[in-house]
Order: sequence, then C-alpha cells, then structure tokens
Amino acid sequence: MPEPRFGRLLVTGAAGRLGTELRRGLAPLARELRLADRAEIRDLAPNETAMAFDLADGDACLAACEGVDAIVHFGGTSVEAPWAEILDSSIRGTYHIYEGARKHGVRRVVYASSVHAVGYHRMEDQIDAAAPVRPDGLYGVSKCFAEALSRLYWDKFGIETACLRIFSSFPEPSDRRNLWSWLSFDDCVRLTAAALTAPRVGHTIAFGMSDNAVKPVDDRLARHLGFVPQDSAEPFRAKVEAAHPPADPMAASVLHLGGRFCEMGHPEDGNEGQL
Repeated sequence: MPEPRFGRLLVTGAAGRLGTELRRGLAPLARELRLADRAEIRDLAPNETAMAFDLADGDACLAACEGVDAIVHFGGTSVEAPWAEILDSSIRGTYHIYEGARKHGVRRVVYASSVHAVGYHRMEDQIDAAAPVRPDGLYGVSKCFAEALSRLYWDKFGIETACLRIFSSFPEPSDRRNLWSWLSFDDCVRLTAAALTAPRVGHTIAFGMSDNAVKPVDDRLARHLGFVPQDSAEPFRAKVEAAHPPADPMAASVLHLGGRFCEMGHPEDGNEGQL
C-alpha cells in the first residue's frame, strides 16, 4: 500500500453528508484525519481524531488548524438560511479557517463552494469558471465571499485553494434536474482527492458534477487538477423521468443553474425561503 501523502488532514463539516463520505474516501491519503464539526463524532477509526466546536469560534478554528498539512473545508451552513446563521458559520467561520491556515503555515485548502455562487446564470450560457458570480441567495453570497477570500489568501499569502462548486451530491439522482447536476459520492471523493494532490492548484474554481450526458458548464479551467469523473446519472434516467413529469421550461428553477433556489424568497420572510 502506498505511503500516505499527508501526515494530518483537517476535515471540517466531518459529521455532514459529504464529510462522512470524505472520511472514508480520504483515509488512505493521510496518517491522521482530524475531524471537526459542531456535532460530536464518536465512531472514530484508528487514524481519526475529532474536535467539536462552532466555526464562529475563532480560537477553536485556530487550534484545529495547528499541525495540519492541508484543510478540506466542508463546514458551514449547507442550505439557504437566515442572515445571522450564514454570517456566523459560513462567512466568519471561513475567515477563521483561513486565518488558522495562515498563522499555522498550511499551504493548501480545498473548499466546498457551490453552484449557488453562480445560480442565476442560465443553462444555455455554458459558463466557465471565469464567468461573473451570480448568487441565487444568501447561501450563494457566502460562497462568493469564500471564493473571494481564498483568492486574497492566494495572492497575498500564497495559500493555494481549490474551490469546488458542488452541484447536487446525493446517493443517486432524485429529480430531472439531478440528471445533469448530480455528483456521485465517489466522484466527490475523487474531486477532493485530485484537488489535494494536484502538483499545482494556485487559485482554482472547479465545477463538481459527474460525467452526466447534459453538461451546462465548461470545466476546462480546472483540468490541471486531474479530476476524471467515473460515474453518470444516465443509468438512473428512466427511473427519474418515469417518476417526475417535465417541468415548465420557463420556470426560474428550470431556466437557471441554481434550480429551486432561484424561486425562493428571502429566508427571513417565512417558509418560502427555506429548503
């Protein structure tokens, strides 16, 4: 078995849906995974340690970053939410992680960005990573902030970041939108591992989707990461199309990359702003 590439990796959001998959998939890359989340993680493997804290706690974030070789930052609010929650967990929290990286000499971060940073671009625009951001909610705004912050920390402090604009990562596609937006769990691990191990990252924005037949974005500006998706939504097409009739092609959720986020109201106005 090859020698691990890293001594210690910090994974934030490690108790979440994708963090749980990354624990499994990234284990061969490091002698130790340091797992961080607000929720306590108890089922630790021999090569895992855990820290429970809120990303809004700057001192705790600083301590979590000490002695790590790279950071996989998947923590923060994962849906549209009221401003105070977005501000603390996803904006202040991400700043705290980058300050921890800077103060402890961590040279590479892999950040879980989102399609919702560019959600108001239309399907037919065929954007690449150089397209202007067009967030579709406060959650998307937090991703735009983190992408800009990571750009600053590369230009000014030399900390490389791969911002992974993840689309829809679930066990399998659940609706017609997922037939193009799906990122399998295994491909999510492959993308994250590629971003960790690529010879050079600089500041890279990559689109996180499996090898689906419909490709509404161009990922050419991230080819140097070496990510090659192995899965596709096509085996699920017949099942999904039988269960879900075609939607109105003029609906905002169909026109735009961000899907139903583009039809949500403000999250503080009531349930219409929530998932």
